[in-house]
Amino acid sequence: MKSKRYWYWISVILPAAPLISSYFAIETGYGILLWFTVALMYAILPFIDRIVGLDSSNPSDELVDKLKDDRYYVYIMYLATAMHWVSLVGMAYVVSHFEWSWISILGGALSAGIVNGVALVAGHEMGHKVNDKAQVTCAKLILACSGYGHFFIEHNKGHHRHVATPEDPASSKMGETIYKFVKREIPGAFKRAWELEAERLHRMGKSEWSLSNEIIQPALVTVTAYTLMTAYFGPIMIPFLAIAAAFGWWQLTCANYVEHYGLLRQKDDKGRYERCQPHHSWNSNHKASNLILLHLQRHSDHHAHPTRPYQVLRDFEDVPVLPSGYPWMFFISMIPPVWFSVMNPKVIEWAEGDMNKVNLDADVRDEMFKRYHNPKVAA
Repeated sequence: MKSKRYWYWISVILPAAPLISSYFAIETGYGILLWFTVALMYAILPFIDRIVGLDSSNPSDELVDKLKDDRYYVYIMYLATAMHWVSLVGMAYVVSHFEWSWISILGGALSAGIVNGVALVAGHEMGHKVNDKAQVTCAKLILACSGYGHFFIEHNKGHHRHVATPEDPASSKMGETIYKFVKREIPGAFKRAWELEAERLHRMGKSEWSLSNEIIQPALVTVTAYTLMTAYFGPIMIPFLAIAAAFGWWQLTCANYVEHYGLLRQKDDKGRYERCQPHHSWNSNHKASNLILLHLQRHSDHHAHPTRPYQVLRDFEDVPVLPSGYPWMFFISMIPPVWFSVMNPKVIEWAEGDMNKVNLDADVRDEMFKRYHNPKVAA
């Protein structure tokens, strides 16, 4: 694990990718270079994942406590928070102060959106540290980059409670395309977050519209920052920031879609769902993308131990395993026939042919049972 200590700096350096490619675009006049970060996410990183390979190593029991208490890993998150804002403002400057074609500006906005998506990973990590006020504050600040400040409330109190059940808008169902999933995931997440926060404030005798609302707090940061950037950099910021924010949201949608696809917690005799266990999340040990995404791909351990810091997340045996890291899985999730051809057999294999153990899209449930269900196993 010590060998990874300095590699986690990649998560701080990655947000600079759009700025570095922008420098070369300005110097050469090739606006196509503004698309570099998109290519980095969906083509270059999957290739690096394949070359670098897997890392299933876990920290020893003696090392875990030492690593958990090492503030070095927290400071990386603080620097990442600053770097994400520098990247967003820097890209705003680039697209507004130089002459670009609309296709180049789109590339710059989507590249900023990729970085916003990575920011959500850091916000996710810090948002779980509810007893550390500084980390929670940084989580709000970094989530505000893309206007997704409600995430840490919805994720901590909603998704972690209902994960891998049909009731969870952030858990995808077998047979459900990502384009269908997003239509229930984004509005469902915001609705659940608002209801949870309103309930908390009402218990305190406060209005949900008060400044104590932890959804309103990061939203005010977003509105203030976006307003200032629009005033300073001009009206081009309206489409730029909208696209960058939306594409950041899309990265989270891809993550939610991939992480629990088709997996289902079973109910006991009283109709209550079993406790979330490691096998209710898809796992990946691809080393390169795990370093960039702060071991988010060791999702099984994260859901089993939500407050466990990224540097000590563990690999488990006997859990569902993705065939690649998140960058490639995100890409193929956007091509439903490819996604289904890769992942549906894996879900069926994990369920051992018993479709009663699969979280199925209701619209294709009958079709899936006819095609895949093995009644002998179910019996």
